Amino acid sequence: MNGTPRHKTLNRLSAGFRRFRRHWYCEEHNIYEDLLEGQSPHALVIACSDSRVDPALILDCRPGDLFVIRNVANLVPPYSPDSGHHGVSAALEYAVRHLRVDTIIVMGHSHCGGIAHLMTDAGKDKNEFLSIWMRVAQDARAQADARCPDASAEQRERACEQWAIRLSLRNLRSFPWIRTAEIRGELGIHGWYFDLASGTLLQFDEGSELFIPLGDSYANEASETETAE
Repeated sequence: MNGTPRHKTLNRLSAGFRRFRRHWYCEEHNIYEDLLEGQSPHALVIACSDSRVDPALILDCRPGDLFVIRNVANLVPPYSPDSGHHGVSAALEYAVRHLRVDTIIVMGHSHCGGIAHLMTDAGKDKNEFLSIWMRVAQDARAQADARCPDASAEQRERACEQWAIRLSLRNLRSFPWIRTAEIRGELGIHGWYFDLASGTLLQFDEGSELFIPLGDSYANEASETETAE
């Protein structure tokens, strides 16, 4: 019984918790002592549920640094103020209106299973929720199909992954309090794309409408701001 995959999984996770507690509650206990007073993250990251793309790990963050929303394909549905259950919208509202984050990042990635499902219609009749959820990104598929008609399936999926990020950026701006904060200069909205094969991170450049390598541009902007002050 102790050798079953499930038991091994639980053993591995409980050992991980012990390492976590030893580090953050013993060696660096001041971190959680401060966090007891509340959280004040500066950034909200909307990421995929995929086990390979943990934003806190990829961005080398400490507890309290990020407020994170994760779902299949890192999607943001459009603003829809009705009586339905809107988990993403509720988390957005909490991050922007209560925690007052100053940065929102939609972080997509390559080899996304949700996008692959959308592009191939795989098992669409067998899924109770997945196919319905992925309808949020239907326009991203339409863009990929229209702009890459002769591309390989892999290239079209990559295009759809990046268009899904752009779609989520557009949907973020449909929330009036997000758009207002952005116009006032209180909130920055960014689209990033993590390539699993190369380990590179791309940023969506709204001027050129291209995904370009995440370089030193943010560091340079911060340096210029500090110099001006």
